[in-house]
Amino acid sequence: MNKFIIKTDFSEYIKVFLEENAKLNLISKKDEDFLFEKHIYDSLSIKLFLEKYGCKPSNILDIGTGGGFPLLPIALEYPDIDMYGIDSIRKKITAVSNIVNNLNIKNVTLVNDRVENIKDKKFDVIVSRAVSKTDIMIKYAYPLLNDGGFIILYKSKTASDEISEAKDLIRKLHLKIKPIIKYELPLPEKYERNLVILEK
Repeated sequence: MNKFIIKTDFSEYIKVFLEENAKLNLISKKDEDFLFEKHIYDSLSIKLFLEKYGCKPSNILDIGTGGGFPLLPIALEYPDIDMYGIDSIRKKITAVSNIVNNLNIKNVTLVNDRVENIKDKKFDVIVSRAVSKTDIMIKYAYPLLNDGGFIILYKSKTASDEISEAKDLIRKLHLKIKPIIKYELPLPEKYERNLVILEK
């Protein structure tokens, strides 16, 4: 199973995140003890993709960033990538903005809107974690993707089924399905995750 090395010290981020989480439930209280394993580590599994494909995107869009996953862990690990996070829920964007300001993160732009309303920007990589099914995310992401760009969806064990359900749409848009990257979260029990990768 794939593993990767994290270079950033996330201790200050964890402290600030938990302060925000106390005001607004960005993750469940029971998940707070596993913030690193279930949310930060999971967000940074994109390293497996970037390293495997030698991909050096200048910008990444996170659709439905919610509590800032995978947006903020990626931004901290890769300060040279311009990160954009969009979410239609203002309270969540405000909370993520507070974290960004507290930690003085320079490479993050936040947008409080629906993704369909973005018209003037294109991205090298578009990511999404725990937002919607693969076919729906493709419809959101495709118009905003640069040619040669990648859609990366963080998925559970349903990854293969969701790709099968989206096959017609993938064919219609001439997207290339790359091999799923499997990895496990560093938890005592087996917790398998998948990155679904589509290339334009």
